Amino acid sequence: MRLHKLLWYGLMSVPLLFLAIFFFYPLISIFSFSLIDNGAIDLSGFVTLVTRPLYRETLLRTTWQATLSTLLTIGLALPAAYVFTRYQFRGKSLLLSLTTLPFVLPTVVVATAFMAIVGPRGFLNEWLMQLFALDEAPIQLRGTLAIILIVHVFYNYAIALRMITGYWSNQSTNIEEAAQVLGAKGFNLWWSIRLPILRPAILAASVLVFIFTFTSFGVILILGDLQFMTLEVQIYYQARNLFNLPLAAALSLVQIMTMLLMMIFYTWLQKNIATSNLQSAKQVARPVKTTGERIFLAANLLFIVILLFTPLLALIARSFIQDGTFTLDYYRALGELDDGSVLAITPLAATINSFRIASITTIAAVILGLISAYLIGGHNRPKWISQIFDPVFMLPLATSAVTLGFGFTIALDEPPLDLRASWWIIPIAHTLVAIPFVVRSVLPAIRAIPENLYEAGAVLGANPFTTWRLIELPLISRGLIVGATFAFTISMGEFGASLFVVRSNSSTMPLVIYRLLGQPGLNNYGQALAMSSLLMLVCMVSFIAIERIRTSGIGEF
Repeated sequence: MRLHKLLWYGLMSVPLLFLAIFFFYPLISIFSFSLIDNGAIDLSGFVTLVTRPLYRETLLRTTWQATLSTLLTIGLALPAAYVFTRYQFRGKSLLLSLTTLPFVLPTVVVATAFMAIVGPRGFLNEWLMQLFALDEAPIQLRGTLAIILIVHVFYNYAIALRMITGYWSNQSTNIEEAAQVLGAKGFNLWWSIRLPILRPAILAASVLVFIFTFTSFGVILILGDLQFMTLEVQIYYQARNLFNLPLAAALSLVQIMTMLLMMIFYTWLQKNIATSNLQSAKQVARPVKTTGERIFLAANLLFIVILLFTPLLALIARSFIQDGTFTLDYYRALGELDDGSVLAITPLAATINSFRIASITTIAAVILGLISAYLIGGHNRPKWISQIFDPVFMLPLATSAVTLGFGFTIALDEPPLDLRASWWIIPIAHTLVAIPFVVRSVLPAIRAIPENLYEAGAVLGANPFTTWRLIELPLISRGLIVGATFAFTISMGEFGASLFVVRSNSSTMPLVIYRLLGQPGLNNYGQALAMSSLLMLVCMVSFIAIERIRTSGIGEF
């Protein structure tokens, strides 16, 4: 029995040791780099942040664009949330599921998709140039605030829509109906009744969208300009281009503290969302009756299709078109490396790298995530363990990938953890990001196992491993599959941390796409389109698998 306990404690310590070495140690190194120099407190990095207008403006710009992106996202999602909550129509559940697809797509894929429709060589510009006999593309959105806001809405629209819809569809309509009887309608009904009822969900969705847009990296780096440089991009620029590590560390520390405060606020909001006065979503929704309602429904559905699906379809179509004709040349070129290419390996080799790294990441994340889930919510686990370790394993989600990559750069560069030149640093970084998704996918299934099943196994003489293999594993298998699919998809599309730690000969698909987009030439652009389409296909297949498996209520995402 004592040996069994020792083995159990040893097993449970594995994910904690992994987090300690590859998450907390790099973050502590950032703190040390920011505040200590030769054993003494050094605030020069923060003095630079305060005294130099450039960095104050960077922080203000980051906050401003995140706030504007959040307001736009919530404002555009509210009417659609009303449609999905109050109306019954064909394909409603399918469309609501499909709206989540953009959120799981890698940044480079989304950037390439928007370039395929509104870029200089995009469909819309080519059509306008032919229609009006123009020599230059009339729509120039790259490097503007407009394209940043559009892509941020594209990414986060589903978050706001699903959070508000999920909350609103279970709220009783009694208060609203009483207000309508008393004469409330139009703007007054929205301002006085609906918005106060929705305030908890709107605030929670707003905080989450703000977090994602505040830490936006790939969107700004690929589609923005230096004038829109955010904290994330500034950290990367200072560390990789200027080698100003103390300043990059100070910026990272500001980023970490801001995100920590936002996550604390978000957790508080989630715990304080009211759950009283609920009713079935089917009782809230009703058929569309009037012409005005049909127009309102059609307008919202058309907006969703145009915003979320047109860029993706344009990406696929553009990857098969060259000089107005159908071609497979861009896909054939993925196995070639032109003279003078910016790439060290062929795009095909990078694709193989991505699949190999994603496979390793999936195995590691599933093992560590499963152990973590049992540590948090296993049989007879004290409540204090869950209260302490549940948020601990979620911390990588609250830390930007760029900050994580920068932490690896300054922490894992000397023995015994000299991993900067090692290929293994890539799956390690990806595993850190993927573990929380596995935990959230498996944990509800573990907590749902009835106590009498454990008792029945013990009565029949089954040892703990036999009980787990024959009873628990079949019950949590769907959650494990969802978590594994999440981990694979996240690894395939990870960009921010990889940009710091990946060497040129071990590049992944997102990095190759990014480098191809930054080079002139139609062939480079075409290869970026082809690789983006392939990466999007992988993410779409993974998304469909997740949605089909999780229909039974598996997971917390």
